[in-house]
Amino acid sequence: MTTPTPVAPVSNGFVIELEQFSGPLDLLLHLIHEDELDITDLPIAKIADQFLAVINDLGLNEAADYLEMAARLLRIKAQMLLPRRLGDDEWEDPRAELVRRLLEYQQIRELVEWLGQAAARRAEQLGRGFRPEPPAAPPAPLVIELNDLLAAAERVIALIPEPVLHRVVPRPLDVEGASARLQALLAERAEFGWLDVVGARPTIVDVLSVFIALLELAKRGSLSVHQAGAFTPMQIRRESPREAV
Repeated sequence: MTTPTPVAPVSNGFVIELEQFSGPLDLLLHLIHEDELDITDLPIAKIADQFLAVINDLGLNEAADYLEMAARLLRIKAQMLLPRRLGDDEWEDPRAELVRRLLEYQQIRELVEWLGQAAARRAEQLGRGFRPEPPAAPPAPLVIELNDLLAAAERVIALIPEPVLHRVVPRPLDVEGASARLQALLAERAEFGWLDVVGARPTIVDVLSVFIALLELAKRGSLSVHQAGAFTPMQIRRESPREAV
């Protein structure tokens, strides 16, 4: 229990301020919750005795509102002790008004507690006087001089690599020289191979010149070309003009 703090006494009594209880209903509701009693079916005799004991311990014997509640509890206690007549359907529970006031006060106190907790949560989330930072201003419009734009374009063009151009140089074939080499080999040998004519490292001009000369001499019947299988070395044989015909 909290010790009462008296404030400025007056001629007809004094005002009581308690840290734990804000009035007689609050004290009465505290006693009900402490004993885990059913608020709709109060044991008036027990609650009245506890209430009188508490206000006596706290020195609230001269507080008008607490004394008024004590008197109400004693009156209800006395009414509950009065006998009831059998079959009296119009009997009204003397606790009804007190229960109604307690339920209303309980709802108000729960609402006040909820608002207090909500305010505490908001205080943790957003400090008092907080102002969000203003949004960043949009960037200033870009202003470029014509000379700067041309200079930038020239620098970009300078970085573009020059295209590689391939020149095609015509190379005349030496078919007559290849024919002379073939005829010289035919005069010396009856048969020889392709590499004997073009050499170990022929150029594309040498290969084409010898190939065209081979076709021409084969057409004349001076030689014949043989190949044992696919991709096998080519063999060139000497033929007499009469046999070729």
